[in-house]
Amino acid sequence: MSGKKKYSDEFKLAIVSEYLDGHTGGYRALAAKYGINPSIIKNWVALYKNGGIDQLINARRTFSGEFKIHVVEYMHQNSLSIRSTAALFGVQSPTTVSKWERTYYEEGKEALYEERRGRSRKMSTKKPRKDKKDIKENEDLLAEVQRLRMENEYLKKLNALIQEREKSEQKKK
Repeated sequence: MSGKKKYSDEFKLAIVSEYLDGHTGGYRALAAKYGINPSIIKNWVALYKNGGIDQLINARRTFSGEFKIHVVEYMHQNSLSIRSTAALFGVQSPTTVSKWERTYYEEGKEALYEERRGRSRKMSTKKPRKDKKDIKENEDLLAEVQRLRMENEYLKKLNALIQEREKSEQKKK
């Protein structure tokens, strides 16, 4: 379940109307009054200003790849902010436009045609079990690594003793 809080259309419209009427101290005062993040109110007001009540209360919808590409390219050609671009094109959340932009520049235009919502079909709900054979192999490998480390340490100490003996013999001469 999503962590986002859903607000009724009437509630959104009431807050936008209250802001546009100018009876409050702005976004922050409204946010404090209703216990909402000021950026949410900014989004609602921008949506209302660009598309009226229809754009403000428009239900979630899916967007085509062509639309996503057009939005990202239009935003950069006209040097618009993510928030104003989202409001202009009727995208409810500026974060959505931000994700499209990141995908566009990191993975290319074609990646915007892919449907990315929901769980990937590749994901499995079952955790893969470790086979007893694999566990035995891992234990054997760990034992071999340990043995090789001990052998390496032994050879280093032996080499140090040999060098020490050679130095003491050279001092006697």
